[in-house]
Amino acid sequence: MDLFSERMIKAAIMVRNANRITAFTGAGISTESGISDFRSPGGVWDRFRVISYQEFLASYKARIEYWVMRKELLREMKHARPNNAHRILANFEKNGKLTCIITQNIDGLHYDAGSLRVIELHGTNRKAICISCEKTWPIEDILLQLDAGEPAPVCECGGFIKSATISFGQALPKEALVQAYNCASACELFLMIGSSLLVEPASLIPLEAYRNGAKLIFINRTETPYDGLAALIFREDAGVVLSNIETEISRRNE
Repeated sequence: MDLFSERMIKAAIMVRNANRITAFTGAGISTESGISDFRSPGGVWDRFRVISYQEFLASYKARIEYWVMRKELLREMKHARPNNAHRILANFEKNGKLTCIITQNIDGLHYDAGSLRVIELHGTNRKAICISCEKTWPIEDILLQLDAGEPAPVCECGGFIKSATISFGQALPKEALVQAYNCASACELFLMIGSSLLVEPASLIPLEAYRNGAKLIFINRTETPYDGLAALIFREDAGVVLSNIETEISRRNE
């Protein structure tokens, strides 16, 4: 038996025996759906300058630049569909194993796959919001304004409109962060999938699970600062790993 098979069987046993599983996902779970990792060569942040929240507030020119980048990102995400990793996590939830998904992603693919309890730490790219009155719109409505020649849309209240995502320099939503820490601290098994775990405070959530007695499984292409906490580590694609785990669990349940 090769090392992958050994790790996969151990992971399947851990998932099968756990009653409270939390999943934590980052950009790596969506690359198999055709969405590039923002930080990777050729990714959005490699092709466009990152506009901080403070700069967005202070500069009309920066808001125009922000929406040019945002349109490109939306174009990339438009045709993305959930992959096996998204679908299998949704299956774990339907089977009563997974209590929540904590995600750094803004693509909405967990919902498309059928997951119900998803904590979006960094917001969603599918809506826009007025930063003054907090009115929201489907992102498509704002794209229509952009296409009609409005380079930096403004709300009827006079407030600036931005996507309902968290920008650099903008605080994470407190309620989402509290929910994420509560979910992590209550789980028996913590699945970390596709995150570099470099961005705080989100990167500290696996540590919260570990400190409260959870076993950790990391599925990530590259090393993270918290690899030493994990009971098992996979460097293979998330869809391949989770598909094999699901198949092994089904075999053991026959």
